[in-house]
Amino acid sequence: MQTSSPILAGIAPRTEVILSILAYSICSGSLVLINKLILHSLPYPSIVISVQLFATVVFVITSSYAGFIECDPIKWKFVAPYLAYTVAFSVGVYCNMKSLQYSNVETVIVFRALAPCIVALLDAFFLGREYPSKRSWAGLSLIVLGAYSYAITDSQFEEQGMSAYFWPTLYCFVISFEMAYGKKIIRSVDLKTKSGPVLYTNILSFTPMLLFAHMGNEYQRFWGDLWLRDDGKLPSGSITLLLFGCIIGTAIGYSSWWCRDKVSATSFTLIGVMNKCLTVLLNLLIWDNHASTLGILSLFLCLVGGSVYRQAPMRSNTSRQDLSPLIPKDDDIWDSDNESLGESGTINNEGLRFEGPESRLTSGDKNN
Repeated sequence: MQTSSPILAGIAPRTEVILSILAYSICSGSLVLINKLILHSLPYPSIVISVQLFATVVFVITSSYAGFIECDPIKWKFVAPYLAYTVAFSVGVYCNMKSLQYSNVETVIVFRALAPCIVALLDAFFLGREYPSKRSWAGLSLIVLGAYSYAITDSQFEEQGMSAYFWPTLYCFVISFEMAYGKKIIRSVDLKTKSGPVLYTNILSFTPMLLFAHMGNEYQRFWGDLWLRDDGKLPSGSITLLLFGCIIGTAIGYSSWWCRDKVSATSFTLIGVMNKCLTVLLNLLIWDNHASTLGILSLFLCLVGGSVYRQAPMRSNTSRQDLSPLIPKDDDIWDSDNESLGESGTINNEGLRFEGPESRLTSGDKNN
């Protein structure tokens, strides 16, 4: 279980929950918009993601060495479960960026709103939960209705057909798996700090993103586009946008794990859908290629359905003890589970400690 930051000491639990929700919501909506702006000037999604991941890793490691933050040591026993999660995370991020490149923001949001339909089935099939209640089925029906209404009014669907929805559809399925598997490892992997999950997720995702960039010929296109420019420089303002993207990318890594630690899994899923409302409002003010009025209303219908949906309870014939690593103690949005799951290694202010199967490197042992 992640420990609370000394900065937040003395803040009432409910206030901390609200702050975590606001932080995650603002970062999530801002990152979608800033990445869309970046892709307008730098249409290399995997390279952009790689830079953001690298910046986050550098921030965590350097801050840990300097003693500004605490971070779990890197242990091989944590790599295996996080590696599977990271593969899903990397593919999901890549699909999201490709969706932003070939579609508009509303399309990405709609397909993101469809994910609870799949997650609800995964909960029932694999995580020991009941099927959704009547209220939840009503919410899921509103999501499906809103998505269908949006699709038939989307100009890109009329011009390109299903090709305009390939990446958003793949993104929907990948993120659904990521959510279900994430519920398993969040209780099973014994990391103590908020920096631990951020470090593991970003450092393990870096190599797959570089591979995706190679598969998409982004390196060749990047150098080719740079060579064709008269001044041989990147487009004006792109570096500034990329810097902001790195800052927000690091912030969402921390805010998402902070929020997930302070609320139940059901509440975290609903927050992830509802924070898209902020994205829609900002998108209407920025882009000139947004959906029609009926399309926007359809999108809000999806978001209403997402707010109605509630995660089903555990089945009565399922042992709670057996599934305790997979779920929060309850579905109360104000749930702040402070139970410790065990020891994950010593955390010190001298920096990260890297532990391997046979050897150990402690940053504090290095001579300055």
